[in-house]
Amino acid sequence: MKALSLPKEQREQMIAQIQHFFEIERGESIGDLAADSVLDFFLQSAGPLIYNQALADCRTTLNERMAGLEEDIYALEQHPPLRPRR
Repeated sequence: MKALSLPKEQREQMIAQIQHFFEIERGESIGDLAADSVLDFFLQSAGPLIYNQALADCRTTLNERMAGLEEDIYALEQHPPLRPRR
């Protein structure tokens, strides 16, 4: 499986958010390299779990839409008129 990666701009935003988190929550200042390492750790360890949940959510949405489409198709069915018996 391909490792999760982020575009440069998103990666830089995440690094800044990690640094902010450490400053606010732990009272620690960490540099770009340390924040980048934390980001890599979470991308490798939690990334696949989050990705798999997103796929499960996608499957659920797709199944719901397919069920609705199936109902729409059944609604299009035509039936010949019934002729009374003589």
